[in-house]
Amino acid sequence: MTTIHTAPGLAGTADPIAVAGPRDALRCRFCAAPLTTTFVDLGMSPLCERFLAADQLDEMEPFYPLHVRICDVCLLVQLPGYVPPEEIFGEYAYFSSYSDSWVEHARVYSESMHDRLGLDATSLVVEVASNDGYLLQHFVTAGIPVLGIEPARNVAARGIERGVPVITEFFGLALAERLVSEGRRADLLIANNVLAHVPDLNDFVAGLRCLLAVDGVLTLEFPHLMRLVEGNQFDTIYHEHYSYFTFLTAQRVLTAHGLTVFDVEELSTHGGSLRLFVGHDAARRQQVGPRVAELLAREAAAGYLTIDGYAAFERRVHKTKQSLLGFLIDARRRGASVAGYGAPGKGNTLLNFCAIRTDFLDYTVDRNPYKHGRFLPGTHIPIHPPERLAETRPDYVLILPWNLRAEIGVQLEYVRDWGGRLVVPIPALEVF
Repeated sequence: MTTIHTAPGLAGTADPIAVAGPRDALRCRFCAAPLTTTFVDLGMSPLCERFLAADQLDEMEPFYPLHVRICDVCLLVQLPGYVPPEEIFGEYAYFSSYSDSWVEHARVYSESMHDRLGLDATSLVVEVASNDGYLLQHFVTAGIPVLGIEPARNVAARGIERGVPVITEFFGLALAERLVSEGRRADLLIANNVLAHVPDLNDFVAGLRCLLAVDGVLTLEFPHLMRLVEGNQFDTIYHEHYSYFTFLTAQRVLTAHGLTVFDVEELSTHGGSLRLFVGHDAARRQQVGPRVAELLAREAAAGYLTIDGYAAFERRVHKTKQSLLGFLIDARRRGASVAGYGAPGKGNTLLNFCAIRTDFLDYTVDRNPYKHGRFLPGTHIPIHPPERLAETRPDYVLILPWNLRAEIGVQLEYVRDWGGRLVVPIPALEVF
C-alpha cells in the first residue's frame, strides 16, 4: 500500500510526497514512483556478511538479486528491499575498530565536533549505528555523555565494554519519540554510514529530525554516488546498502523532512564520501555555506541531475570483470598462486559477480578473529588469520578492501621479501 504524507516536496515547497509501503518493492522508497530504469544489474548474490562455518558448506545458501534501479522522478539510486534488515543486521560480522585508519578518522572527527559545537558535560551525543563504540569512545574519554544505538547485539557488546551505553534496537521514528518522551534529545546526532542501510528511508529520517535538539547539529556520512560512478566502485553495492546518494538526492530527502543542509565536506573514506552538516529548518542557527551550492553545481555539470548521467556505468562494470578474470586466468596458467587480503562486504560482491572461487583465489585473510575458520558467502573461499600469508608466500595478494590500500600496503610490506606483488581490482586493475 502507498500512503500520502504532506511534507516539503522535492523542490522544497509544501507538496505532498508519496511514501512506498512495505509491499511496494518496485517503487521508490522516497517518492514512491515506479522503478523502471536499471542503474546496474550484478546478478544474484548471497548476503555479503553471512560468513559460513564448515558444517554449513553443504547447506542451501540463499541468493538474492543485486539489480539496482534509479528513480526517474527523484533520481534516488536504490536496491529494492529484497532482504529485511533484521535478517542482515541481527548479528553482524563488521567491527569498525579493526581498521586503524577508520578509528583515527573517528578520533579526528570527535575532536573537531567537540571544538566546533562547544560540547561539554551537559551535552548529549547520540550515534545511530554505533557499531563497536569506535567513535563514541572518544567522547566518553572527553567526559561528554553519549548514547549508542546499534541493533547487532554481538557488535553492541563491544561498545558497552568500552563504556558506551547502547540501545540494541533498530532506529526509526518510534524509538526517537520514545527517547524524546524520556527527555533525551541530541545536541550532536551522528549517522555515519547508516543512511544507505535503511529500507524505510522516510521513517528513518523522520526519526533523526525528532531526536535532534532544536538547535542541535546532525552529521551524516555516506559514500558519494558521484565518486562511486567515477571510480567504478560497483563492489560497494550489496544487500546491506538499500540506497546510493548523490548530494542532490540526500539533500532532497532531508529537505522533505524539514531539515536543512548547511555545510558539506568531501572525504576520502570508503572510496569517497560526503559529510553533511544538518539542522532544523526552523532553527536556522547556521548559515548555509558556499560548499553546498558549489557541490550541487559540480554534480549538475557532471550530468547527475538527469537520468542520462548514469547510463555508461554498467558498461564499465563489465570491463572491470573481464580485466580481473583475464589477470587471474593468466596467473593460474603460469602456475602462480593468488591469495586475498580482507573479507569485506565489497569483496564478496566482487567475487560473486566475477564468479571467482578457490579455482582462482586459494584463500583470504582478515584481522577480525570473528571470521577466522569461516568461509566467504557464495564462493566458499576460506578465511585465515593474516599470518597465513607469510606461511604460504603467495605470488600475488588481491586486496579486497581496496579503499584501504595505503594502510594495507604498509601492513603487507613483508610480501616483498619473497617477491610477492599486490593487486587491487578497483577502479581499474593494478599490480604493484
